[in-house]
Amino acid sequence: MHLNMSENNCPLEERDRDRLPPILNNSLDRGPKLPFPSYGSFISTLNHKRESGSQSLSSPFLLPAVKQVRELPPICPDVRQKHRISIDVLPPEVKARFVSEPIIPIRTKTTKEFQDDVERATISGDWKQVHDFYMTTFDSFLELNGAFKKEANAPFNTIEDSGINIKFVNIVYDALLHTPADTQKSVLKGIINSLLREWKGPRTKDDLRAYFVLVQNPQYTSPATYVIYAHLLRQIAALAEADHHFLMHWFKKLPQKRFKQLVERLQLFITTRLFPAKPEELPPMAKCSWWIPSATKVLSLLNAANSISCPPIVPFTDFYNLTLDHIDFMEDYHTWQAHGNSSRFTFCQFPFILSTVVKKAIIQRDSEQQMISMARQTLVDKVSRRQRVDMSLLFLNIKVRRLQLVSDSLDELSRKRADLKKKLKVTFVGEAGLDMGGLTKEWFLLLIRQIFHTDYGMFTYVKESQCHWFSSWKCDNYSEFRLVGALMGLAVYNSITLDIRFPPCVYKKLLTPPIVPCDLDTPVGMATLTLEDLQQIMPDLAHGLGELLSYEGNVEEDFYTTFQVFQEELGVVKSYNLKPGGDKIPVTNLNRKEYTQLYIDFLLNKSIYRQFAAFYHGFHSVCASNALMLLRPEEVEILVCGSPNLDMGSLQRVVQYEGYSKTDPTIRAFWDVVLAFSLELQKKLLHFTTGSDRVPVGGMADLNFKISKIDVSTDWLPVSHTCFNQICLPPYKSKKELRQKLTIAISNAEGFGLE
Repeated sequence: MHLNMSENNCPLEERDRDRLPPILNNSLDRGPKLPFPSYGSFISTLNHKRESGSQSLSSPFLLPAVKQVRELPPICPDVRQKHRISIDVLPPEVKARFVSEPIIPIRTKTTKEFQDDVERATISGDWKQVHDFYMTTFDSFLELNGAFKKEANAPFNTIEDSGINIKFVNIVYDALLHTPADTQKSVLKGIINSLLREWKGPRTKDDLRAYFVLVQNPQYTSPATYVIYAHLLRQIAALAEADHHFLMHWFKKLPQKRFKQLVERLQLFITTRLFPAKPEELPPMAKCSWWIPSATKVLSLLNAANSISCPPIVPFTDFYNLTLDHIDFMEDYHTWQAHGNSSRFTFCQFPFILSTVVKKAIIQRDSEQQMISMARQTLVDKVSRRQRVDMSLLFLNIKVRRLQLVSDSLDELSRKRADLKKKLKVTFVGEAGLDMGGLTKEWFLLLIRQIFHTDYGMFTYVKESQCHWFSSWKCDNYSEFRLVGALMGLAVYNSITLDIRFPPCVYKKLLTPPIVPCDLDTPVGMATLTLEDLQQIMPDLAHGLGELLSYEGNVEEDFYTTFQVFQEELGVVKSYNLKPGGDKIPVTNLNRKEYTQLYIDFLLNKSIYRQFAAFYHGFHSVCASNALMLLRPEEVEILVCGSPNLDMGSLQRVVQYEGYSKTDPTIRAFWDVVLAFSLELQKKLLHFTTGSDRVPVGGMADLNFKISKIDVSTDWLPVSHTCFNQICLPPYKSKKELRQKLTIAISNAEGFGLE
């Protein structure tokens, strides 16, 4: 068995390897054996005798049998690192009797001094001083704190300041990758020493600081270091919840570049453990099953830090591990359903790591399994009664008249609630033809277009934010809002992208709660929303409330406002109290925050409660699944409306041609023009051709985009069939002519451009 300790940054020759000093194991007095390769074996490898002159970390090391070396002790929340210090090595100011807490050594090396040392070593080739710094610093948790703590023995027991000089840490780590191989190995050996030592008693914040520094080490990019990395991650994952709280807030303070590197290293570790390029470089999966759970738990701390940052440090999509798209995620999902968030690890416990593609597939397969179960029961009932079996039972069959589109759709969906999870097939009464997908999409497009028209009155269009919001008018029947919710659910289930412009808070409300309560009287959709949510719908009103909150004068005398608001409903202005007796309670400097929050809650929750509750139940009538608990609000929006990120290069690679080939002059001119378009024009092209300017969850390949030849005069403009994602191009003679005609067509298309 060999262990590869390669580091890409410091390849040296085998003949120059130096013998590393032995590691003392006097504190290793208990603990079970650990999976191969053990710390003891790893240390023995590092201390291998000098052979024909190599310092290369890439050289293979034989792992001999090691006796009388204890392994890593079990990790418990009440265990911390132990360090023994000789009184002779302490500076005079701390040569006193030890108190209950260890005294951190005083280290005075400054960032400038360290950089000067590295510069001199680079020029002279004498790295001894730098080597000694690294050996001492990484030898123990105390030395780590001594080197990097802003003030050695100050407590810094706050989530706002780790007490660590992050700039110095970054400089030391950046320089490490350019030091000789023996220095890099000494750091790894020191980390092993640090992790092996233990104190009996609760963890201190200095222990947390040491973990905080060690996890940022850039050496954990090679499988050769993964044994050490895994044990470090296991210890961090096993910390108490209160300690995780501190680490999460300290991670939040890291520079974006360093934060992103931490995420990428953890993702690479998980990916490599799942699908190793060279399996022989890693222990068997059965012997290190705790590696991936430990890494995922530490990654969850970074995800939490990202979530509480405003704005987020990195996009939430950076936490997706696309490797997991290729595992049996349904098995993982079923295990999660059976065991919940118990001690049995599943990726579904940490849904931030699963891509939207995986989550959509889980929702669809979960719904399919429910549908199959229902269909099977129906077939069994039919057979048991000796009735004729109709295969249409396997589908949700919708029959509508074009002139009564909304009312017929509402009636059909109301009558067939038990079939909503079945595959959708649409028929327009009086029209021949089978639904191969085009009729279904046309039904969605026409229905959404009619329902969201301002004259219909269900939704208002806010020009300032370019989105739709629920009308607050009161009526006796809210079934049409339920229809819209069901349409959104059907679109997700049938992979149809809808051109709906809802603000982000709608999707927060849809997941409040993510599972429909058993008690029908339980409120739904009552999300906790903020001024930022209001800003995305009514920016002018949000700006006014923001000014009220920041006003430095006398709010009561200057604004003369009470806890009463006014709202226009169907041309009639009505007043509402935000709290009992609100019309007699003035807004003051002391209660203006309460007024603002109550106003936001009234506008976005209470004033539209019945409308949104019907909408909520309609959506969940189709998409009811525990899988919804895996979703973020942004991911629900992507499932319904698609992604706003366009990649026309990807579309070019997957497009289908009819009457043309990709080498035809017209096609070459088309892509030259489209790839040079501005983002706005590219969106118009996509909207012109597909009915939406957004991309399905599966990417451009899921669009089934088609370019067809139409044998007409080149005086004609391009035409489209949005139901089939198809654009028809006359054989234009020049790129200039094509650009002109295409730009006119996509810029003046009205609505969905249906033929």
